[in-house]
Amino acid sequence: MYKLVRTTGVEVVSDHRLQLRFEDGAEGEVDFSGFEWKGVFAPLKDPAYFALVSLGLGTIVWPNEADIAPETLYHWATEGLDATWDVD
Repeated sequence: MYKLVRTTGVEVVSDHRLQLRFEDGAEGEVDFSGFEWKGVFAPLKDPAYFALVSLGLGTIVWPNEADIAPETLYHWATEGLDATWDVD
């Protein structure tokens, strides 16, 4: 089970790469370059649109209201994982 913790900071490091901070003081970088850009996430394939990320409701969000659960972000960031929906 993933730790439930709010995302408190986000910084665009490069195309499809974010530095994330969390309310417990943890932080880490997540590479989204291999992410599946489907559905609501399709516009984020464009690095300029991806860079419009902001904080909202304890997680990161984009102008089209796409978001990712903060517990998933925490897992990716603190474990040094690339962004993926794989559950292997």
